[in-house]
Amino acid sequence: MMGDESAARTGPQNRELYALLNLSPEASDEEIRKAYRQWAQVYHPDKSPSPLMKEVAEENFKRICEAYEILSDETKRLIYDLYGMEGLSSGLELGPRLSKAEEIKEELQRIKRREEEAKKMAHFMPSGSIVFNLSVPSFLDGDGIMRGMVMASQVQSQLSKDDAIAIAGNLAADQRSGGGIGTAILRRQLSPVSSIEFVASTGLQSLIGMQTTRQLSIHSTATLNISKSLSDGSINLTNTWTRQLSETSSGNIELALGMRSGITVGWKKRDENVSAGGDLKIETGGLGASARYTRKLSSKSHGRIAGRIGSNALEIEVGGGRKISEFSTVRMMYTIGLKGIFWKLELHRGGQKLIVPVLLSAYISPLFATGAFIVPTSLYFLLKRFVVKPYMQKREKRKALENTEKTYGQVLEARRSAEKAQQLLQTVATRKKNRQAETGGLIVTKALYGDAKAIEKRHEHLEEEVDSGVIDVTVPMNFLVSDSGELKLHEGVKKSGIMGFCDPCPDQPKQLYVAYTYNSRAFEAIVGDCEELVLPQGSQ
Repeated sequence: MMGDESAARTGPQNRELYALLNLSPEASDEEIRKAYRQWAQVYHPDKSPSPLMKEVAEENFKRICEAYEILSDETKRLIYDLYGMEGLSSGLELGPRLSKAEEIKEELQRIKRREEEAKKMAHFMPSGSIVFNLSVPSFLDGDGIMRGMVMASQVQSQLSKDDAIAIAGNLAADQRSGGGIGTAILRRQLSPVSSIEFVASTGLQSLIGMQTTRQLSIHSTATLNISKSLSDGSINLTNTWTRQLSETSSGNIELALGMRSGITVGWKKRDENVSAGGDLKIETGGLGASARYTRKLSSKSHGRIAGRIGSNALEIEVGGGRKISEFSTVRMMYTIGLKGIFWKLELHRGGQKLIVPVLLSAYISPLFATGAFIVPTSLYFLLKRFVVKPYMQKREKRKALENTEKTYGQVLEARRSAEKAQQLLQTVATRKKNRQAETGGLIVTKALYGDAKAIEKRHEHLEEEVDSGVIDVTVPMNFLVSDSGELKLHEGVKKSGIMGFCDPCPDQPKQLYVAYTYNSRAFEAIVGDCEELVLPQGSQ
């Protein structure tokens, strides 16, 4: 049996105490008491004559008692199952008032919301973009490469639980003129399903306005926006209805009345691997349609295609992007349309964007258009193959080495604790092993736990050092064999929490390898970190 690496990597939460007592998360009260007595007999300090081992026994006995205290209490166990140790230490008032799962969940969510609100109050949330418009034809004509620039920035701050304020500014300039707009937005949450915003802006487009949003049902939302221009006195009214069509898609209809009256119908879909959307707009000045599709190609890269068509627009855009760090993504797009042939370079980091459209030609030549697409595409794959990929591999190796060095002390200490815990199990484990040998029962001859890759290479010479990523767990595995000659490790419980085990390779997928004999025949088994193990297996 091979373990699921993804499960080993993420693993179920809030199961450490069950692992400590080798219990299933569905264990009954009687099974919990039985497991507690079994472990308490081994780790009770009075059973350790050596002063050094008595200290180890006291430490482990304290862990066992704490696990039993939580799992044997119905309310504490319920909180632990839902939210782990965080739930038990976050201020929940235990007792009759919180006797149901729904009440406990609601109370802890209230505490978490309060903490999140405090974090919001303490931080501003900035966002913005900078667009540099470059032109190769203008540069060749001696007029300079810069055609214009647009800057936009917004800072939002939470004033209270229900009130927020945002200050935004836009600045645009080209070769002949420039201007800007300053905007202030005050937002208030009226109820859990409705909010209102007041907007005022000054500059090239001075206006005042108000927008209100209300959730009509669990799947539908309506937004009404009204604004008045301070320049010409015109009034614009916009009404938008949005409906959730499925778990991953939604649709919207927008009706606009004013200087540019029209109706827009839109749709968008977003899931783990695909993001897509489209709009159809009919207004007094004409009509237009747009569509976009983005697909995740790997954990770090994506491809994108988009297009627009209308009374005064016709263009198609293709390209892709790559995530270069946790918060940063780069993207390159190729655009061809009525306005010419463009390259567009983008850098996204957090809420900030840098966008550089480069006009290559105002005229569409088939040969030039083909070359403008093939050259950067070929250059990208060459750079990825010979520059980016080697660099990323080198960086990942360096990070892995730094992580190993960082966790070396923690792993070393965990190994020592596990080895000491195994020493206290040794006597009982040996007695069980001898008893099974007399009846031809289950005997674990070798058990290794740790790095999945190292486990796969177990037949090679593998030394049990800190940097090997594995730990020998033969002793605790023999201890866990029942008197009837069976051994069971429960599904959904990380094995690193079992007494005598530890995590020898943090943040890496782990497996458990077991070599054993049963009825004088040799067998092997491999399971993932959170998979169930039952020995002997099947017809053995």
